[in-house]
Amino acid sequence: MTGPRSGSGFQLAELFYPGDHRKMRLAAQAGITHAIVRTAPVLGGISPEGYPAALRSIREELQREGLIFAGVESHPVPAERIKLGLPGREAELENYLAVIRALGDLDVRLLCYNWMAGLGWYRTRVDVPERGGALVSEFSLDAARAQGLTEWGVVDEARVWASLEWFLRAALPVAEQAGVRMALHPDDPPVSPLRGIGRILTSADAFRRVLAMDPRPVNGITFCQANFRLMGEDIQTLAREWCSAGRVFFVHYRDVVGAPQQFRETFHDNGPSDMAGMLRIYHEAGFAGPIRPDHAPTLEGEDNLQPGYAMGGKVFAVGYMKGVMDALAIPYAKPKQRVGQAEERP
Repeated sequence: MTGPRSGSGFQLAELFYPGDHRKMRLAAQAGITHAIVRTAPVLGGISPEGYPAALRSIREELQREGLIFAGVESHPVPAERIKLGLPGREAELENYLAVIRALGDLDVRLLCYNWMAGLGWYRTRVDVPERGGALVSEFSLDAARAQGLTEWGVVDEARVWASLEWFLRAALPVAEQAGVRMALHPDDPPVSPLRGIGRILTSADAFRRVLAMDPRPVNGITFCQANFRLMGEDIQTLAREWCSAGRVFFVHYRDVVGAPQQFRETFHDNGPSDMAGMLRIYHEAGFAGPIRPDHAPTLEGEDNLQPGYAMGGKVFAVGYMKGVMDALAIPYAKPKQRVGQAEERP
């Protein structure tokens, strides 16, 4: 297995839930070619025997919209007991391994997972005005502390590390056999503890520890560049190091303003990072996998029911990315030309 270095350059991607046809069509119209899917809402309610058929149905749905099923993001089935080391984690693990095998059989080669136990990615506001009144999300550590502990109480970092090691010992051999790359996402925000729960993936050294646990080529990283920047890491140096080593399987392309204790999202052309330079580095260091414009502002006329995931800001971001890539001669997958009347869609 050679990692993400093959193919025709970057694969412009977006995140979808099954059944979100409007978003799929907007993405395809913007020139996005690859789909990353949250499958837990579907797979979480069925038995493992039904996973192959459900995943095939998702692939067919995406194909009808002109998109390639490139990977799964977030845990493909419920996994909170695994992350927190709770009774019942063995049953969750069996479901998880069954999904990995089913993805491999379907030729879906990417699974972006995280180890944010109890909370997931977290913000304290989702309605902060940005340029022109667009809405973005914000994190304040003081505001988070004021909210107190979660239902899980105090969970120390050692417990979270132990649960991750337990999971990887079981999952990575299965992933290697299935040909599915496991791309670990950093903690968002990268602060620990967060409302009493230890967060462990808050530095580059933490990821080096994960990579050292198991040398299999399927053990890799989702390079969410804004999170690594908030950690205080040199994201240009880090991207070169890990892309050159073939350890970056997926890129989340976004920017933030501020520090770990207080930050907000921003437009892709309105933050402190050299965004064009990052695209150049990914390309020059050999990355050629899925890349998606993560959290983007909610624009005028859109609801803010899914902060960071409305399509207006994503369309803007994709246009920005394509302009940079064309100017720098960075190759990326192009949509297939569709001639004549499109097939009937739901």
